[in-house]
Amino acid sequence: MRKLPFDKAKLEEIAARWPTPFHIYDAKAIRENAKRLKKAFSWNKGFREYFAVKAAPNPHLMKLLKEFDFGSDCSSMAELELAAKVGNAGEAIMFTSNDTPADEFRRAWELGAIINLDDITHWESVLDAVRPESFEGRVFCCRYNPGPLKGGNAIIGKPEEAKYGMTRAQLFECYAKMKAAGVTRFGLHTMVASNELDPDYIIDTARMLFDLVAALSAETGVEFEFVNIGGGIGIPYRPDQQAMDLSMVGEGIEKAYKETIAAAGLKPLKIFMECGRCITGPYGYLVSRVLHIKNTYRLYAGLDACMSNLMRPALYGAYHEIVVPGKEDCGETSVYDVTGSLCENNDKFAIQRMLPVLAPGDLVVICDAGAHGHAMGFQYNGKLRSAELLLESDGSVREIRRAETLDDYFATLDFSALED
Repeated sequence: MRKLPFDKAKLEEIAARWPTPFHIYDAKAIRENAKRLKKAFSWNKGFREYFAVKAAPNPHLMKLLKEFDFGSDCSSMAELELAAKVGNAGEAIMFTSNDTPADEFRRAWELGAIINLDDITHWESVLDAVRPESFEGRVFCCRYNPGPLKGGNAIIGKPEEAKYGMTRAQLFECYAKMKAAGVTRFGLHTMVASNELDPDYIIDTARMLFDLVAALSAETGVEFEFVNIGGGIGIPYRPDQQAMDLSMVGEGIEKAYKETIAAAGLKPLKIFMECGRCITGPYGYLVSRVLHIKNTYRLYAGLDACMSNLMRPALYGAYHEIVVPGKEDCGETSVYDVTGSLCENNDKFAIQRMLPVLAPGDLVVICDAGAHGHAMGFQYNGKLRSAELLLESDGSVREIRRAETLDDYFATLDFSALED
């Protein structure tokens, strides 16, 4: 059974002030996890994690991670602005986008971000958008899609079917174009995994980039400052899964680095990552209450949360462990579909899950909701996005995003046009 950072009494105290449903994050655990990642790559001078803002776009969480010199991996205008608001600018931002509007390229340029090109045609798009007088000091990167050369990850699928990145031939052409235009600072990026639990997959990805840096350098004369090996490190959503050993990943990538980059006498490379899920995912919880117990053809536990609070289970059958505080050692169990109130039959957090016998009013904690949880919320059926809370190291709790209200929901509508 999952160990929570709060007991039933503490959770009832929190819920008395902030009604359910709400998301709550464990600041102490997030900090400890950030330290583990940095330690695993302490061998690499210049290592940096660019937190994937899309996973948990809350400035308070981003500010917490900034304590460890984590940058921001951004893919939209809003994410760029969030990064700027927490004090990340310049090369603390990695702008990795696709089908990018010109105004977003311009804003990334204004902020001094590292611009990561998803497609060879985006080089011309950047030139048209920013019309640079000089590339002095500016860093550009290209996203590599290895296609069938890299076996598919179970979650993200086959690279050759993904819309992201350039082919190997396009990389060589794009770097040559950028060098000819006067760019002198370069990086290389890929992202070929999502929620991967095999450390060898991440290590092999780094080795693939190291080999490619050597080839690109030899043919184009480009000197690379960094490789961004992407994110994709998974978390153990299911009780029988094990978390990835970050120290093993760090050691494996160091070995590959020595065998390729160091052995070839190439310029030292900084290692960048853009993890999101493995940084905050295990340390965020969706807290809800049981509203109804329904017994028809099967037993249903209806919550005051719904898939607008956490859509992963409904979207692709993702598993999230469910804990009922105060009933962890309860001997009586039943099998439930745990549901929300949306007018959609897939609005279920669990299907045929064995849980302690539930009753209306019981608090329910849905685990591993700290990444791609609140961020994927929506307002179908007029459901309002819930609050986000931060559990501090001293046990205090503060609100880092208030719950939406009906006024928020109606704010963009013009009711005056309906008046006679």
